[in-house]
Amino acid sequence: MPVRVANASWEGDLKRGSGSMRLGSGGFEGPYSHGTRFGEEPGTNPEELIGAAHAGCFSMFLSSLLSNAGYPPTRIETEAKVHLGEGPAINLIELHTEADVPGVSQETFEELAEQAKKRCPVSKALASVEIELKAILVG
Repeated sequence: MPVRVANASWEGDLKRGSGSMRLGSGGFEGPYSHGTRFGEEPGTNPEELIGAAHAGCFSMFLSSLLSNAGYPPTRIETEAKVHLGEGPAINLIELHTEADVPGVSQETFEELAEQAKKRCPVSKALASVEIELKAILVG
């Protein structure tokens, strides 16, 4: 399996400093700072990137589970809300997924979504964080 690489640089102290994060693939590069992480300044932050990784991983894993069960999805859209609490520490991730899956029952869909929440590699890496799931079948 491939090894994925990402880089970050930081200059200055915590409150006045700033940095840049970039993916080794070149698919993303963006600034980050105290203000982008703990405030509302433009730029990115580690939690936002974790959320994107989690939403993508969950969606792919759910697609695989559904397809293997005989219900290939037409579309899966997932939002991850990453909560940064005291410490600071990531204390909650809310996954909200909507999927168009022809022929699947609500019960089977919810079972497979719950499996994806527990078994996708990013969920496993974040095992110390509470993960809540809301799974909606559309279409």
